[in-house]
Amino acid sequence: MIIEGVVTTRNADGGLNIAPMGVQLDEPAGRIVFRPFRSSRTCENLLRTRQAVFHVLDDALLLARALLDRFDTPPATRPAERIDGAVLLDACRWYECVVTDVAGTQPRDRILGRIVHRGRLRDFVGWNRAKHAVVEAAILASRKHLIHLDRIRQQWEWLSPMVEKTGGPEEREAFTLLTQWVFDEPPRSTAD
Repeated sequence: MIIEGVVTTRNADGGLNIAPMGVQLDEPAGRIVFRPFRSSRTCENLLRTRQAVFHVLDDALLLARALLDRFDTPPATRPAERIDGAVLLDACRWYECVVTDVAGTQPRDRILGRIVHRGRLRDFVGWNRAKHAVVEAAILASRKHLIHLDRIRQQWEWLSPMVEKTGGPEEREAFTLLTQWVFDEPPRSTAD
């Protein structure tokens, strides 16, 4: 099963990279599988540092901002405990991981990790239809360099009413940011 969340990694300059990503999380076994696109900063950082923090969250706006790398102010963090990383303070749960193996084929790597530390910051509030729609829109947006725009537009028209009917201000803002980026800006090839 793939769990959608946000991954933090360290850039070469020591700065923090925050990116949404679906991972295979096997919590009882202490394992995680990352599948980043090879062209992404997250993949580059994972291969260079061999460390990451995966976050489970219920904040659709944070997920959208992470995809677009558009933060008015950087999200609040604290240092990870067992790796050189950062924990997002608005996450529900987090998993500090070290890379144990790398495999894969173009365009994505399969990076296996071992969970070395984990924690819980707060209860998971949950997802409504609008939050689910934002997650699906973010996944589509991250693949706009791979999927024909007409197909994305069709799915967008299906997702939009969910946000309008069940979303709050944060979900609406997230969907608007994603909509503008998908339909107003050229595709980029660094999606995670």
